[in-house]
Amino acid sequence: MLRTVWGRLRSSWTDTLEDERGDVPGWVLVTLMTAGLVVAIWSLAGPALADLFQQALSRVSGI
Repeated sequence: MLRTVWGRLRSSWTDTLEDERGDVPGWVLVTLMTAGLVVAIWSLAGPALADLFQQALSRVSGI
């Protein structure tokens, strides 16, 4: 009986260690990394893009 209990305990522990359901899926990491890159690029290029947009509007409207 002791061996049976020990075998079940060891088996459940091994199953727990091999279970990958707790890992963050790869698509979540890719999504978060893409969002981080967008924020970083936008923070660096945002002022230049805003200035470019203002210049384009002023040329079109003639102001």
